[in-house]
Amino acid sequence: MKKMMSMPLMALVALLAGCDSTNDNTRESQASSAQEATSSNENAPASARFTKFDYQGQSQEQVTLGENEFRNPIISGYAPDPTVTRVGDDYYVVTSSFTHFPGLPIYHSKDLVNWTQVATAIDRPDQFDFFGLEVSRGIFAPDISFHEGTYYLASTCVDCGGNFVMTADHPEGPWSDPHWLGFEGIDPSIHWDDSGKAYILNNGAPNEEPRYDGHRAIWIQEFDWQNLTMTGERKQLINGGVDISEEPVWIEGPHIIQRNGYYYITAAEGGTSVHHSQTIFRADDVWGPYKPADHNPILTQRDLAFEREYPIIAAGHAKFVQIPNGDWWATFLAIRPYDNDMFNIGRETFLLPVRWEDNWPYILPQGERIPFALEKPKLPEQNEATPPNAGDFGYTDEFDGDELALGWMGIRAPETAFYDVNNGALTLSCQGGLGNLDAVPAFLGKRQQHHVATASTTVSFDPATADEMAGIAAVQNDEHFIFLGITEHEGEPQVALYRHQGSGENTLVKAEPLTSTEDVTLSLEFNAGTMNAHYEVGGERHTLAENVDATNLSTNVAGGFVGTLIGPYCTTL
Repeated sequence: MKKMMSMPLMALVALLAGCDSTNDNTRESQASSAQEATSSNENAPASARFTKFDYQGQSQEQVTLGENEFRNPIISGYAPDPTVTRVGDDYYVVTSSFTHFPGLPIYHSKDLVNWTQVATAIDRPDQFDFFGLEVSRGIFAPDISFHEGTYYLASTCVDCGGNFVMTADHPEGPWSDPHWLGFEGIDPSIHWDDSGKAYILNNGAPNEEPRYDGHRAIWIQEFDWQNLTMTGERKQLINGGVDISEEPVWIEGPHIIQRNGYYYITAAEGGTSVHHSQTIFRADDVWGPYKPADHNPILTQRDLAFEREYPIIAAGHAKFVQIPNGDWWATFLAIRPYDNDMFNIGRETFLLPVRWEDNWPYILPQGERIPFALEKPKLPEQNEATPPNAGDFGYTDEFDGDELALGWMGIRAPETAFYDVNNGALTLSCQGGLGNLDAVPAFLGKRQQHHVATASTTVSFDPATADEMAGIAAVQNDEHFIFLGITEHEGEPQVALYRHQGSGENTLVKAEPLTSTEDVTLSLEFNAGTMNAHYEVGGERHTLAENVDATNLSTNVAGGFVGTLIGPYCTTL
């Protein structure tokens, strides 16, 4: 689909050629209209029409579930920093979204195991300004809570406003614009105290000259929840971490639990890579002093052998939730890598029980592996989510209706719409490509949720120049992506595979001529760090390239904190 106005113009030319009886004034008017249409046609942006997106995924590890067991992770593929809350019989999880838009996905469950996305809290471009930001800036580590009929989301917009609170009457929204809180640091969470007061806890700079790189502290301040403002003094509660003499780094993601007359602070420590962990502290008063538990860390995988089969690494950033029978559970992030510490699918959401002993919580004994399968929480049985978010699964989106399904995300918030969903098709208006931080690429993606996965789309696109491309992209960030699409190459329409790693130009892996540019199905087939590219046209399937290096999509290579998104992409470079 080359130019949106090409067919109306052709019809107008045919009309002009066949109407000899038309008077001169009418002919002049029609000629003027034709000229205007031609000019408009030349200036119209290229567009691509997508009629299907299909995803099929399989986990590297093979897990057999026993009766009444669930599978970890509970939300697979790019679901980091999970925050959980319970409202009656309903449970909600929200994860970080950085500069992806729509952002702050909200998941719902009745059993803590089967999760369905029900909303995004950031769904209006004017809520946050992501202009000029890299993919891994923006929205960090949210916290969701509920108080007296209102839902609260506290989070940080890094490089775009700082700490804030949003509110809604329902988790499905609409969510308010951010109420900026004005204090330094990241990872705010709200504690609703039994006294009726509220406090916000967060990670901030220590109240001294930092002793080492990554030296941070946990702070508290009273929150005036009726006016959505901070009040009173701001006090440092934890300096550095469990033992500052050992120079612990990046203590973050703090939450307060109030239980049996004690206040507990649980916080991540060690950074979000292989040294990640979860710690616990206790006090008699919300203002402290807080004492670390002797059995810290209460969750980690850093003490296991580095080279092990089907590892889970980088566990931490936990939040506790209590279910009706009194049991406690913790959601947390962790990583399922390939080749020891490579991972394209980002950090994921896991679930483990919390047990209490002598008024201290325990999650996992040190040296013990996080299980892939374990007994479900004692909650009413719930049907599996559609589509699932755990285990092996697939789905197809044929773009029915007049809006995108939940789960589609782009990069940065667009000032104007670049897509349309109508008549069973997604149409992208091509614009500036990936790599320009001051623009929004015409890209929409779904999370890659398995290292063994195939994603495909069917596209119609008629390129006019070598700068016009449309197809399917697997995107880690603006400088690390793989693109399979239709373009003009060597003077004719071809299917081409490009690989981008770093700030250099696109690397052309391979290109082949196309017999047609209508309804071409393009497929990216991943197996951990390698990828095969296929295309189908006129009912015939072809392999364009095999065993392409896909490690440029690993967070360890690309940097940052996100996972890969895969979906339709159109660009005019």
